[in-house]
Amino acid sequence: MIIVVTGRPGIGKTTVFIKVVEEVRKQGLTVGGIVCPEVRSSGVRVGFKIVDLMSGSQGWLAYTSTNCPNALRVGKYCINVGDAISVGVKAIVDAVKNADVVCIDEIGPMELRIRELRDAIIHALESSGNVLVVVHQKLNDPKIVRLLKTAVVHEVTLGNRELLPSIIKRELLGGFKGRKSLYK
Repeated sequence: MIIVVTGRPGIGKTTVFIKVVEEVRKQGLTVGGIVCPEVRSSGVRVGFKIVDLMSGSQGWLAYTSTNCPNALRVGKYCINVGDAISVGVKAIVDAVKNADVVCIDEIGPMELRIRELRDAIIHALESSGNVLVVVHQKLNDPKIVRLLKTAVVHEVTLGNRELLPSIIKRELLGGFKGRKSLYK
């Protein structure tokens, strides 16, 4: 089962994602993958971390920089390929092997700029397990769009963002495919 969380920037996609991760963990399931929270300094966004949901290891996915090769620039941010691979790819590969639910925040321009990270995301989507992904509203990667055709999609709005974590948790648990029994 693949569940997609999408919506406009700043609407609360990552907040919904984190709440679902917490709720699913409370059910005793192993959650792996990545979350990419923004980092602010003096109220200004300066970049994004990349955090392994199983191990807690983290690095910089991207940060503001004026000295960045064009191939690694997305808007005002410079992608940190080393951390994206050492933290992100490893987290997703480990999650596909060992987690009950693979969670990826987010599939967007920064993550897809790194071939190895894109490949790991595709591998997770092609796995037969449970996958929860946050998807950038303007995703245009043809292969990933095709893999998401059968996914359950939730667009986060101001009106539903408080309710979505419970709805998504129920969907994940109701369609659960995995090693652990939900009925203890």
